[in-house]
Amino acid sequence: MDLHAKYPAIADLRARARRRIPPFVWEYLDSGTGAEATKARNRSALDRIGMMPSVLHGEFTPDLSTTLMGRDYPLPFGIAPIGMSGLMWPDAEGHLSRAARAAALPYAISTVATQSPEDIAPHLPDTAWFQMYPPRDEAIRRDMLDRARAAGFSALILTVDVPVASRRERQVRSGLTNPPRLTPRLLAQVATRPAWAAGMAKRGMPHMRGLDKYANAATQGLSPTAHVGYLLRTAPDWSYVDALRAEWEGDFIVKGVLRGEDASRLTDQGVDAIWVSNHAGRQFDGAPASIEALPEVRAATDLPLIFDSGIEGGLDILRALALGADFVMLGRAFHYALGALGAGGPAHLIDILRKDLVANMGQLGARTLSDLPPTLPLSAY
Repeated sequence: MDLHAKYPAIADLRARARRRIPPFVWEYLDSGTGAEATKARNRSALDRIGMMPSVLHGEFTPDLSTTLMGRDYPLPFGIAPIGMSGLMWPDAEGHLSRAARAAALPYAISTVATQSPEDIAPHLPDTAWFQMYPPRDEAIRRDMLDRARAAGFSALILTVDVPVASRRERQVRSGLTNPPRLTPRLLAQVATRPAWAAGMAKRGMPHMRGLDKYANAATQGLSPTAHVGYLLRTAPDWSYVDALRAEWEGDFIVKGVLRGEDASRLTDQGVDAIWVSNHAGRQFDGAPASIEALPEVRAATDLPLIFDSGIEGGLDILRALALGADFVMLGRAFHYALGALGAGGPAHLIDILRKDLVANMGQLGARTLSDLPPTLPLSAY
């Protein structure tokens, strides 16, 4: 089958994924929080960013390669962490890590993944990143770092934009809890998604395997959107950043930054890269679009900037790069790909994005990513 003929865009993968995974899983993956205004702003703000086409450059094949934190990558994007990935598709973390290794791209696994660092160590690329929700207990924190280091993760991501649990009303209405409990209502939904159900029957219902070592009976009575990770983690402060910087010898990234003043202080504290993100609208519904915050953060630091939130194609990646990002990460899109096509989905998505980058760079006359023209505002529709 020619996948590009049937699924040429992320929108096609999203539509098929919605038909193949149970509705309660879809609500977890696709939802934001509140009225989802921040999620909508991410999309509308990207659509308002234009770049002027340039003509008469002759035939050329764009060079899509880039360098981030001293490593060379063939493409300017990677796979962002999403908690409970294995709920979206069986063995999600395994499929994603193998796809990243095959394409020589970074893959970031969440603290609250459904496979542990040890589980996926055999499949990890040498550019694997470990995303940490900050444990309150210093002993647990150091143990997590030791496990990540031993498994082969080269970079640590501290996520700082989840000081408290968001409400994610769509997820609550769906009936999903963490860990998932298959009520009669949810079982009825599972029965309508045979491919997902068969995979889960083979592997068992997912849970946060990386936290098994630290879990206890205190998880009883948590809200539907909370889980054992909320019991273990704290809301970090600046001293927490200092502690992690001292304890982690590899690349250190701080994720969830929208203010220039925070980026400037993080630069002074010795982090290696800053990740501009509003958590794709999943945490706070009053935040600006991440792309709107990007120029201020870029002006405040010379550190490498990673970007996410709202990316739906190669043109969006170029928009972020033109506004100051050095690299772009996609989370939902890779999970749409898994839901749509299973194990082969991530590789197909990588190819979609590669082709989209080439097509758009051809229109811009950009032979390399450094040749991108300045952005210009487009009138709101």
